[in-house]
Amino acid sequence: MDTTRKPDSQESLVESCEELLGYHFQNKSLLAEAITHSSYAEKRVNSYERLEFLGDSILGFTVCEYLFHRYPNWLEGELTKVKSNVVSRQTCTRMGMELGIERILVVGKGVGSLGKVPRSLVANAVESIVGAIYLDGGMEAVREILMPLVERHVDAAVEGRLEINYKSELQQYSQRRFNIPPNYRLVEARGPDHKKEFLIAAHVNKRDFSPAWGRNKKEAEQRAAANALAQLADEEPPFAVEK
Repeated sequence: MDTTRKPDSQESLVESCEELLGYHFQNKSLLAEAITHSSYAEKRVNSYERLEFLGDSILGFTVCEYLFHRYPNWLEGELTKVKSNVVSRQTCTRMGMELGIERILVVGKGVGSLGKVPRSLVANAVESIVGAIYLDGGMEAVREILMPLVERHVDAAVEGRLEINYKSELQQYSQRRFNIPPNYRLVEARGPDHKKEFLIAAHVNKRDFSPAWGRNKKEAEQRAAANALAQLADEEPPFAVEK
């Protein structure tokens, strides 16, 4: 069965996306590009990838600005930990699903059908749409649309209700960027057998990242993956070992 989105449906999908966002674009071609996957675009440069690149930074800035003002007494490490949770791929996917973005993505045959696309594409589209909103209406428009979502997910992260699978995110990043999976190295173990702790470091594409302690290997690997994701984004690792 041909699951390709038809060209004449793109205009209605743009209108549907505007309704979901509660924002109407002055330049609708920006939104059309933001919801078009490279499998459908005539040229890859006309897909959402460039807007995704921009939107990733805009989303990160929006969350950082909000955290900076909301928690004036927090140190950098605390701010970084919550920010990493809120801008993670999994949280972006949740935001996209809350908005209903999966219902309006324009994808090619074999990638998905209306309302049935890989969850990773939903996260990408959230970032690309943020980039499109920024270009169309500036930071005020971005804040107006994003803040209700950001506030809710920041609250969840602060209260520990936002569970992020950092290992899964690092796996996706490494496979997408380098076509190889990450691996984990046990650096040190300490404590008695009934209460042992483990220091583990993630390794991606010949690069070792800041190790992290955990009460078991699973926890240490999750934290090591969180450190790697932060460092790949040129940020301070949230579970850095104190020297």
